[in-house]
Amino acid sequence: MSHYCKEPDYTHGNVAKTGILLINLGTPDAPTPQAVKFYLKQFLSDPRVVEIPRVLWWLILNGIILQTRPKKSAEKYASIWDAHEGSPLRFHTEKQAKLLQGWLSGHINSPFVVDYAMRYGNPSIDSVLNRMSEQGCERILCLPLYPQYAASSTASAMDDVYRYFMTKRNQPELRTIKHFHDDPGYLSALTKHIKKHWQQTGRPDILVMSFHGVPRYTLDKGDPYHCECHKTGRLLAEALDLSADEYRITFQSRFGRAEWIKPYTAGTLAELGHAKTRRVDVVCPGFVADCLETLEEIAIEVKNEFITAGGGEFHYIPALNENSAWIQALGELALKHLNGWVSSDWDKAVEKQLGAASRQRATALGAKQ
Repeated sequence: MSHYCKEPDYTHGNVAKTGILLINLGTPDAPTPQAVKFYLKQFLSDPRVVEIPRVLWWLILNGIILQTRPKKSAEKYASIWDAHEGSPLRFHTEKQAKLLQGWLSGHINSPFVVDYAMRYGNPSIDSVLNRMSEQGCERILCLPLYPQYAASSTASAMDDVYRYFMTKRNQPELRTIKHFHDDPGYLSALTKHIKKHWQQTGRPDILVMSFHGVPRYTLDKGDPYHCECHKTGRLLAEALDLSADEYRITFQSRFGRAEWIKPYTAGTLAELGHAKTRRVDVVCPGFVADCLETLEEIAIEVKNEFITAGGGEFHYIPALNENSAWIQALGELALKHLNGWVSSDWDKAVEKQLGAASRQRATALGAKQ
């Protein structure tokens, strides 16, 4: 029995489409212990995320973590869940995909589709790639929405893409974007976004740039994530004309007892609180869409730590989300990698004629359609 999935029905002469797939981390389907448990099991079972012996980790994950953590995490998700739109990460990513489709429509005439998927949870990468296959996408650009590359994020997303294509008899052409941590458009969008916030609220004493953390051993083993975060932070500080004592680069979301890359965001904010810092702003350049790690961990938990320690004002600067400069930057990034695949002077009438001729030749040779 074949291990390949069924291919869509083929019609000679159909015009091939180009697909642009945005990939983000993922989210539970609901802020409930059951939904969170399903999500966490998928996420924490990924060997890219947790690099310890599988048997030992299986016992820890199933015997301890999945018995205790889902209820606590569900309460955190409930605190940031939107009553109408649901998961912030999902609805922001979905809106980004729709806005990108609209922006690219002003620059591309040839047929293309933009869609989004989640590495863990729904919509799954498999389901969206399958939909693209059914839509006739013979070229696909995968764009993981992680500005800074890490094996536990970008590489894991691409692992899932490659696994899907191992089941395809008729594989499409494939391109991937590794990172955009120093992309001028991304940095410009961030800079404008922060400056607009400051125009409305004034400037802080310290700007904290908080990135998602990873275990220290990943840096020692050659993962470039730490370096790329620091480059983003340095370039952003330069664009904002910040001196060395006016900003900090930190890392959040530590999990487990192992050492992670430092300094830790929570510890840094506590120190700034103890120092009676008048005002701190926190921005998370590694997240292009707001999610649990920004809206709950930073805007609620870390804020409380700062104020409890004696700090003054705390401002969380939202992620780029549907920011128009970010959508333009995303579009320009995609266009650069779509070079040769899409066209602004594509002629539908000509392609229709060519398609009809191709179908006629195929049917003359015995094809059904």
